Amino acid sequence: MHRSIATVSLSGTLRQKLEAVAAAGFDGIELFEADFINFKGTATELRGIVADLGLAIDLYQPFRDFEGMPEPQFRRSLERAERKFDLMEAMGAPMVLCCSNTSPLAMDDPALAAAQLHELAERAARRNLRVGFEALAWGRHTSLYGQAWNIVKRADHPHLGLILDSFHTLSLKDDPAGIADIPGEKIFFLQMADAPLLAMDVLQWARHHRSFPGQGDFDVTGFFTQVLRAGYTGPLSLEIFNDIFRETPNRRTAVDAMRSLLYLESEARQRLVAVQQQRVELFNPPPVAALSGLSFIEFAADEASALTLDTLVRQLGFRRIGKHRSKAVTLYRQGEINFIVNAQPDSFARDRFEAHGTSVCALGVRCADPLAAVERATAMRSKRHDSPVGPNELRVPAVVAPGGNLIHFVAESLGANGLYEADFILEDELSTAANDAGLQQIDHVALGLALDQLDTWVLFTRAVLGLEPGESLELADPFGLIRSRGVANAERSVRLVLNVSLSQRTRTARTLSVTGGGAVHHIALNCEDIFETAAKLRANGTRFVPISDNYHDDLATRIDLAPELLERMRAAGVLFDRSPAGDYLHIYTESFEGGLFFEVAQRIGAYDAYGALNAPARMASQAQD
Repeated sequence: MHRSIATVSLSGTLRQKLEAVAAAGFDGIELFEADFINFKGTATELRGIVADLGLAIDLYQPFRDFEGMPEPQFRRSLERAERKFDLMEAMGAPMVLCCSNTSPLAMDDPALAAAQLHELAERAARRNLRVGFEALAWGRHTSLYGQAWNIVKRADHPHLGLILDSFHTLSLKDDPAGIADIPGEKIFFLQMADAPLLAMDVLQWARHHRSFPGQGDFDVTGFFTQVLRAGYTGPLSLEIFNDIFRETPNRRTAVDAMRSLLYLESEARQRLVAVQQQRVELFNPPPVAALSGLSFIEFAADEASALTLDTLVRQLGFRRIGKHRSKAVTLYRQGEINFIVNAQPDSFARDRFEAHGTSVCALGVRCADPLAAVERATAMRSKRHDSPVGPNELRVPAVVAPGGNLIHFVAESLGANGLYEADFILEDELSTAANDAGLQQIDHVALGLALDQLDTWVLFTRAVLGLEPGESLELADPFGLIRSRGVANAERSVRLVLNVSLSQRTRTARTLSVTGGGAVHHIALNCEDIFETAAKLRANGTRFVPISDNYHDDLATRIDLAPELLERMRAAGVLFDRSPAGDYLHIYTESFEGGLFFEVAQRIGAYDAYGALNAPARMASQAQD
């Protein structure tokens, strides 16, 4: 499909926006009027710039408060339209967006609206231009696409058609199924936008909180498939009003935008192929890789911090079971958990260490076909990464995640030890197993994100890794609010938790990353008996965040717990959460180097959350240290 984006969706000057859009691989733009008004150049000069970048101006927008007006205002609007048509001819824009009237002067008269739009289309036709009519969700008399389509039908002019916008339809919970009955040739343009589900005025929602498809909670795929079923073959465009996007570097936003359209097309293609209704060529990437778990977590370190980290992971009950054959890299294991500490000079990990200190620099995920997983990732606009390998060592395909860390795809066929036998000189595990604390698997990995990275990560994990986001929560930090959202595969073998601070003061290494996106701030490891595991860890020298007695006193008033269990939790410093499906017991270690920490967790029954409501207890305790 011809892919487009409204210039209002990006930050920067108009030229900067155009360069970012072209670099991301778009075919065209919707030119937002304010961007042109503030452009230091003529419409003809803009036409040349756009053409030199390989783009087209698909739409000029918006033209406001036109239809259903008293005669004097209508005549003035026609003269205003003529001046816009002059500009459109000079810049090479073939269509103008006319949005439904919001003026208090507008009259609720569909026949009058149709007649006036017919006159507008007639004037556009004289210049071989077209007019697209769009129903705004807050339009005074026309807010639904069905109302707009009724007016367009009444007007009955070949140069007048319908513009559809997923936000305006889905925000009002209007059923998009009727779109499939509209003749495709009368749908002139399609704008897509997702959004989180918010209880607020629709105008404020629309102007500040739209997001790219795949980042929000709307069924944008369902909307898009109805438009395609109608026979639409025109541009697929994005119109996103978002305060954070207006501050984010536009090249990164443009890549997210393109990824969102590719993801949308691929999802719609699956639905349409299933019912044999595909009429246009849609993006067809390799399928999402079926992930089966986290194979390893890799830490970036230098020589000194690697020794400190060695002490920490041994206290956690890990065994040092191998040294890399050609690099200063050490392998640790407990249960099915593998930690890799990379202190190799002149490596990717060393670059990450120098930028961020001791931190997680890579995750390994198991899947059946790593090459196909990387092919999907690169098709979805992620960058491939190839690490240097020595003789007889395995090359593990990897991509760069948002923020710069790596995601490695590890073949399931290698089994538990295949990768490590190839790359490491393994030691005798039994001889170093005395401090085993009963940690079995990686439960989840929590990332601290910059405010402008949350939507990026939701889309990345969805489009590239095939994970689905859960509920978005806002938690009270001692100095503000934290927004937290889990993403996981259907089997729950791969879980990530995305956290972002909504307060400037809490954007510190204590709670969240300040590295600009994607830094792991804690790792949750599960066990079968948290009390036994916590006792062993304490005996090994692990220090846990102290929890106030007031927490456990309050817990007894909220949840019906056996007194002996409550006292065991109080004595051990264990936190507790309950859902209808099961229970969650967990405890946090003290931070390492002021940032990274670990969580020990026990899931009981089918509990499927992350104990997020207990995070404020941990953060308050850390703040009082």
